[in-house]
Amino acid sequence: MKITRIETHLAPHGHVATVRVGTDDGAEGIGQTAPHGAEVTVGVLHKLVAPGFLGRDPWDAQALARECLTRNYKFTGTFLYRALCGVETALWDLLGKVTGQPVYRLLGGAVRTTIPLYASSLSREIAPEREAERLADLVRRRGFRCVKIKIGGRMGRDRDAAPGRTERIIPAVREALGDGIDISADANGAFTPHRAIQVGRLLERHGYFHFEEPCPYPEIENTAAVAAALDIPVAGGEQDNALEQFERMIRLRAVDIVQLDIGYIGGIGRARRVAELAELAGLPCTPHCSNRSMLQVFGLHFAAAMPACHQYQEWRADEDQGWAEAIYEPLLEVRDGALAVPDRPGWGVEIQPGFLKAATVAVTEE
Repeated sequence: MKITRIETHLAPHGHVATVRVGTDDGAEGIGQTAPHGAEVTVGVLHKLVAPGFLGRDPWDAQALARECLTRNYKFTGTFLYRALCGVETALWDLLGKVTGQPVYRLLGGAVRTTIPLYASSLSREIAPEREAERLADLVRRRGFRCVKIKIGGRMGRDRDAAPGRTERIIPAVREALGDGIDISADANGAFTPHRAIQVGRLLERHGYFHFEEPCPYPEIENTAAVAAALDIPVAGGEQDNALEQFERMIRLRAVDIVQLDIGYIGGIGRARRVAELAELAGLPCTPHCSNRSMLQVFGLHFAAAMPACHQYQEWRADEDQGWAEAIYEPLLEVRDGALAVPDRPGWGVEIQPGFLKAATVAVTEE
């Protein structure tokens, strides 16, 4: 069995591209690149990633991924990893379909069959009181036992999204949800260490679950100082893609929760290596996933198989992300704030015909 064709389908809006890999004996698998900037990612995929996979055995997927990064060592960066994720995840699906097994079984089997979720808000524009009402409604309707809000201003150097918003939203959401719901807060690198510690203590007073990216993500020593000063668990890692950076992050105890992103890190195989490092260090792993594209499907299988993924996993709270919900079928269905792990081969989903019909196709083949 040899890989003979790698095909991308870029959506008209440019947010996302799916990938189909085919072999000489007719086997196929589907994957997806990381969302956003997908038109750039597709170009990188066909020029730098796909040629190294053609003519090779799909069972060598992880060795081929390492070869790809070594061969392109002068170009390592987010778009290379995003492109690699597209091909690599398609190969996991192909191998699952060939063996008749869901991907989580190829990863070692189900540690858990139900994945609890937290409803993740992406908005800094909504007023604190309105955000509290919206999340309380989601908890009532969908059964979530945990939610996450945005605080500060993205990479803001202590600038808030609006004057005083952080100090208003933290107590407002706790009051609206009561003490029985876990709440986390994401700063997206908004704060200097001193300010982050002040905000962290406010989160602690209101019983928050975790504090995500308090400082800009490259500043792991600053994040480590914040984590050491606070009792609330500090989370981070979504922007990183180098395994060496994750090793430093874990060794320094810069974070208490490891938050890799499967799309940003280059696929399931590299994500698994980070989750295993986290497990050995006694740290939970909660992959970042802020949209409802196929990345949610990848994360579901990943969380089912990785022992370190024992906390709530991320689920976008906004319910009108149409571009992401028009990619694959059947859609994942949240029940009582959780997802059941599917038992269909591969990822257990297929690309919607309408998505394929509207997409721009590009092909690399032997």
